Amino acid sequence: MVDLVVRSRRVVLPGGERSASILIESGKITAVSDYDAPVAAGSDVDLGDTALLPGLVDTHVHINEPGRTEWEGFASATRAAAAGGVTTIIDMPLNSLPPTVTTDALAIKQAAATGQCHVDVGFWGGVIPGNTADLAGLREAGVFGFKAFLADSGVPEFPPVDAAQLAEAMTAVDALFVVHAEDPDHLREARSSAAYADFLASRPQDAEHAAVATAIAVARGSSRRVHILHLSAASALPLIAQARAAGVRVTAETCPHYLTLDADEIPDGATEFKCCPPIRDTENADRLWEALADGLITCVVSDHSPCTPDLKRQDTGDFAAAWGGIASVQLGLPVIWTAAQGRGHTLADVVKWMARRPADLVGLRGKGRIEVGADADLVAFDPDEEFVVDAQALHHRNPVTPYAGRKLRGVVRTTWLRGRTVTGSDAGGRFLKNSKEN
Repeated sequence: MVDLVVRSRRVVLPGGERSASILIESGKITAVSDYDAPVAAGSDVDLGDTALLPGLVDTHVHINEPGRTEWEGFASATRAAAAGGVTTIIDMPLNSLPPTVTTDALAIKQAAATGQCHVDVGFWGGVIPGNTADLAGLREAGVFGFKAFLADSGVPEFPPVDAAQLAEAMTAVDALFVVHAEDPDHLREARSSAAYADFLASRPQDAEHAAVATAIAVARGSSRRVHILHLSAASALPLIAQARAAGVRVTAETCPHYLTLDADEIPDGATEFKCCPPIRDTENADRLWEALADGLITCVVSDHSPCTPDLKRQDTGDFAAAWGGIASVQLGLPVIWTAAQGRGHTLADVVKWMARRPADLVGLRGKGRIEVGADADLVAFDPDEEFVVDAQALHHRNPVTPYAGRKLRGVVRTTWLRGRTVTGSDAGGRFLKNSKEN
């Protein structure tokens, strides 16, 4: 007798897609059996031709609570995540107040999140000038690694570090370092303008290229792992490939907006498209897709970074003044699936990019896969149904998204967290901590 069995003719397993039944007991997957295997279960769910995926793992989410909870909070962000098939998120150390740069700040953030999480939540720590002595304590307290900016973060309480300060941090603690890679010396002042082309020109590919080179050089010198966040500039891909071939432990991610949106189609004044680094053209996106297919880019994550509508300056359409961030944690799966299938990719590819590899990045070996011993985090996903994005119907706090009005393919029907259906009313998520593997 097991608690639950979920059957589907399209289960995405580590070895590929096939019909199967998934047996679940005490929140864990205990067996993967034939689709029609007789099972004594407290509940037996037959999805038929609806696909069954592992819960997605999003390692790049800005929740902002406490301090800027009006931008986003744990309840709204994790409810949106679950609605989008995401069952694990790792929260970035900014833009909350205080930022997660000390153990006291981590405790404040966890207290704010307690009882509000609809999915499992882990935390990144932050590297800023002067907090090197705090990193070991944060690591011991369970953070999954440390985020650093090489350019202005956009908030004064999280200043950037230079190469020497990043090297000092990497030497101080053995952990994964994740880097916002834009070089301030290559950025140009964005003048007040409603033209997207003016904003794009202020953050050229050279800025990413130079910062990626810096991050790689520091990682090579320290022998630490470094992960390039939200890579937008395809010009940096050869640097990453060369470094990996030389034994540097460097990986990179990208985001749905860099893979699916086109700078040439962004209307003037449409500040909901502003993010840093910026959305570039389709030729650049094609190269990112190639790197994703080749495994040079390892995963796709949201970089969910919302704010209140007034901070997007939609009244003036001024890209220079608007907050830079894309709200998309609920939409990443259908956005990527819509584009991926058009390029000949499969659901198994999407699961690899958005579930297994992000889980592996942070050492969560029991997440992001359907296999015996893993957490029973599952998603019933209809890959063929289409819908039009209604920003007002999304669960994140503020209804601003560049995907509004876009027709997407793929609908999440049900999300299970450790074998329990996530309804949005019962906050059953847990806090996660790093493992020795990370």
